[in-house]
Amino acid sequence: MNPVPRDTTFYPGLSRYLQTREAESSLIPADRVKELKHVSTYVAARVERGETARLTFICTHNARRSQMAQLWAQTAAWFCGVSGVDTFSGGTDVTAFDPRTVSAMVRAGFRIERGTNADNDDNPLYLVHAGSEIPPVRAFSKAYHDPSNPQHGFCAVLTCSSADRDCPVIPSADRRVLVPYEDPQSADGTDRETAVYDERCREICREMVWLFARAAGAGNAANA
Repeated sequence: MNPVPRDTTFYPGLSRYLQTREAESSLIPADRVKELKHVSTYVAARVERGETARLTFICTHNARRSQMAQLWAQTAAWFCGVSGVDTFSGGTDVTAFDPRTVSAMVRAGFRIERGTNADNDDNPLYLVHAGSEIPPVRAFSKAYHDPSNPQHGFCAVLTCSSADRDCPVIPSADRRVLVPYEDPQSADGTDRETAVYDERCREICREMVWLFARAAGAGNAANA
């Protein structure tokens, strides 16, 4: 996907959300910073060589955390002005993009429209818009090795521990990094459901913005 100018074409609410998360970098624990650095250095190195940095976020069902991570990573790359980044997601199983996750992303400022998936009505396709001038991201549940995902030349980012156990080796990946998030599914059907999904959304956005800001800084230093 092509880069977009920082802060100029996002929906206003989404832009404010990103700016707020950017200001919260001190909330990221040191142990998570260490793992995020593995991803940011991968991105910076690929971009510096003029190659596309492909990130595939993997969890068990590709319904919640990996979907959030893919969308926030692509948006954070645009927000931080890092060109040459494509993000993907997949699961060890296939279910559907969870509607609670969709709602959390809408509350964060995205505009999401539901399309049709001719192959599976139970696994709808969503078009996720970050701004009127930005091409939408297609989001639906799929296996991490689905043909729509890169088959080689990518960094695999494991967003849950069960996927980490199920995928001890991903031979086609250039790099494999574990960055797990707590599953908001634990709050489904409770009075904390919205709050938990929103907190996971903020956490993932905060970390993706930090990751790409660091990759952008590395690229600027290399070109100085």
